Amino acid sequence: MTREVPSTGRGGQPPDDGRTLRTAGLPVPSRACERADVNPARFLTDASLELVARRLRMLGYDVRTVRGARLEELLAAAAEDDRTVLTASARHPRRFAAVPVVQLPREDPAAAVRNIARDHAPTGAPFSRCTACNGALQKRHPLEASGEVPGRVLRAARGLAYCPQCGKWFWDGSHVARIRTWLSSTLGREVPGPE
Repeated sequence: MTREVPSTGRGGQPPDDGRTLRTAGLPVPSRACERADVNPARFLTDASLELVARRLRMLGYDVRTVRGARLEELLAAAAEDDRTVLTASARHPRRFAAVPVVQLPREDPAAAVRNIARDHAPTGAPFSRCTACNGALQKRHPLEASGEVPGRVLRAARGLAYCPQCGKWFWDGSHVARIRTWLSSTLGREVPGPE
């Protein structure tokens, strides 16, 4: 059973921004991603927040995207799958009052990622989910990717990650380094690379 708990600011007072943390009856931490006693959050969003969803997946969050869905369809799907809705919309229809919703700024992906990382724990390690489809990545030997990734990657890679849902291959290259720099700068802490 999920309930909403007002977050607390300094001195136990509610913050002026009216943030709400979603928790499963557990104590509410000030930095949820650093606490082991917080249930990891599973999210659902639409394509309007796809950049935020991809960045959160890189941090290990389970964020499913439903393309072309109206808010009511997102809320219904979230209720079925026990997920929290990420949306830029301020609307929250009464019939879906029990579905947790986090409103995020569409125009500021860094602020959106900071908000989620501050208040919710990821479901896995950084770079453990497919950025395209949200599938859990599997570690694979480079030889298994022969003919599917560039030869220079096969020769240099210590290991690769494979998404069994969409068939994409991932490796620790220059793109991951740039993304890690962006994530570390956004969160104000070092984000480890793929394991």
